[in-house]
Amino acid sequence: MKVIKVSTKRQFKEFIRLPWKIYSKNSPWVPPLISTTTSILSEVKNPFWIHAKKQLFLAYNDNNDVIGRVVAIIDHNYIKFQNDNCGFFGFFECFDEDKVAKALFSSVKNWLKEQNIHKMMGPMNPSTNDECGFLLEGFDIPPSFMMSYTPQYYLRLAEECGLRKIKELYAYDMDVAEDSRIYRLEKAVTIAKRKLPTLEIKTMQKESFERYLEDIISIYNHAWEKNWGFVPWSNEEFAEISSKLKIFMDPEMIIIATVANSPVGMLISLPDYNQVFKKLDGKLLPFGILKFLYYRKKIDGLRLMIMGVLKEYRHKGIEAIMYERGLKNAVKNGYKRCELSWVLDDNVMTQRTVEMMNGRIYKKYAIYSN
Repeated sequence: MKVIKVSTKRQFKEFIRLPWKIYSKNSPWVPPLISTTTSILSEVKNPFWIHAKKQLFLAYNDNNDVIGRVVAIIDHNYIKFQNDNCGFFGFFECFDEDKVAKALFSSVKNWLKEQNIHKMMGPMNPSTNDECGFLLEGFDIPPSFMMSYTPQYYLRLAEECGLRKIKELYAYDMDVAEDSRIYRLEKAVTIAKRKLPTLEIKTMQKESFERYLEDIISIYNHAWEKNWGFVPWSNEEFAEISSKLKIFMDPEMIIIATVANSPVGMLISLPDYNQVFKKLDGKLLPFGILKFLYYRKKIDGLRLMIMGVLKEYRHKGIEAIMYERGLKNAVKNGYKRCELSWVLDDNVMTQRTVEMMNGRIYKKYAIYSN
């Protein structure tokens, strides 16, 4: 068994394709679009790498078959913003072999040490603004859009390699139906509107997409700045991810709250396109695009990815108003369920709010560190 640094196009292709060997067709795992993973790791296409660097590793057995992969990552923006001299490991995939996992994690540690970084955590794919964590609970359920799925034995491999769990991330499941929640929320809305007479709730208009982006990035980079692991998006990063997600957006599920015409809160849910990607096996061309267009009409789930309010406007009912609008729009547009993810294990306020909305924890993810 050997571990090598990825340096050729053939090796990069093997790196990208390894998960198809790890997961069976009957697994809940959803194959990502090959083009998406390639773009995420591309220094040309992904502006994240303007302030970050990486090294890809592959493990081979004696027959020269790929049996594991990992990426070592240094995000200088994370180090600076969090004042934490820590590197990441990400995109970890491995067969159930202890020695392979140990060799991969050791390769990351050694590469980071060469950069004078002695601490690592992950998985981050590739950052805290992307897919994170090993699945901890919920192994029989497919992941929602832009959420990861990993085998249960990854937890054992990580711990046997000397890593320890430092953080849990929760995913909540919620039925979408017009029920008593609407009545409870409408009462909160009435109170909030009295307190904030200039409050307005808007949904995104595609023709004003660029203007909405400015509001969203402003709220995001201020509302989350005290959260664990948070790193502000650069304008280039946010523009890039937004342009890629534009095709997946339901405009009525992008909700912005303003007070006196200034953005103060947002709630962003995306249709669960993993229901479509499960049918595509990682490829859009040549026939995947027809499946994509057909199955996208059958999506009945959402993922609530982002919900936040600027600190000075919290606890004034704005959250309830956005939930009410989002719930009504979801019902109107025919969605049946919604995943709210992810929520930090110590974010008690958000947990209580989600539970008030009849959400229940149905998946957990774990972040590990050395």
